[in-house]
Amino acid sequence: MNQHIQPSEFSEKVFPLIEQDWMLITAGSEKGVNTMTASYGSLGILFGKPVAQIYVRPERFTYGFLEEQEYFSLSFFDEKYREKLQYCGRTSGRDADKIAVCGFTPLFDAHQAPYFKEARLTVICRKIYAQSLKAELLSDEKIRRAVYGSGGVHRMYVGEIVDIFYQN
Repeated sequence: MNQHIQPSEFSEKVFPLIEQDWMLITAGSEKGVNTMTASYGSLGILFGKPVAQIYVRPERFTYGFLEEQEYFSLSFFDEKYREKLQYCGRTSGRDADKIAVCGFTPLFDAHQAPYFKEARLTVICRKIYAQSLKAELLSDEKIRRAVYGSGGVHRMYVGEIVDIFYQN
């Protein structure tokens, strides 16, 4: 049974939750789903709404799913899933069925947003804004060289949080 909470009741420590525990960003439909591990993102208030912000490079397979779908999920797992999260971060969905390899069970909420039965915490988001970052606007040259020395520039997605739940 899922325990749904309001965003105002969310009491997790966001910095370690995202940076250290990591999350799976998942998008798609029953026709096809992809997921990726991420440690970039934030939770907060924007446009008077509770939101999640995520950042995905265009070369990631999940990028196309995020572009096509209105909803996405952020899934957080217990430490025992760390190796599976590492696998989902280093393996492309173009090359392997990561979800099957990890033994994750995809489920769909009322909005048809995909999430995983095995996650301890899920945040469902409705995409309300997306914009590609511009490396030339990054004022810290050291960060710009380190992050954007090779590869595409992240696209930021802002999702209105429409549901948060813990799974038992």
